[in-house]
Amino acid sequence: MFISQAFAQAAAPAAAAGGIESIFGSLGQFLPLVLMFVVLYFIMIRPQMKRQKEHKAMIDALAKGDEIVTTGGLIGRVAKMGESLLNVEVANGIELQVQRSAVVQVLPKGTFGK
Repeated sequence: MFISQAFAQAAAPAAAAGGIESIFGSLGQFLPLVLMFVVLYFIMIRPQMKRQKEHKAMIDALAKGDEIVTTGGLIGRVAKMGESLLNVEVANGIELQVQRSAVVQVLPKGTFGK
């Protein structure tokens, strides 16, 4: 009395399997996902790889006497160089050992005064 009757709709005709429409239909579903990965690559992954390459080149080019800044904010002059460690002179007669990878920036000569 209060509920109206519901009738089933007729089924839509099935698409032909293997047709060109089905190929483009499935590609259309994955296209936004593929585009998202392409955009992420150019916005995030590629610049990060470029920064890593520049940082490695900077660390490989370090030489005795270079003035550096470490990740902890220490500023000093490279006194001795080892395979993976640097001795950094932070004051007259005071040297600290830091890892090469902890170097963030090479300063211009004369920045670190005595």
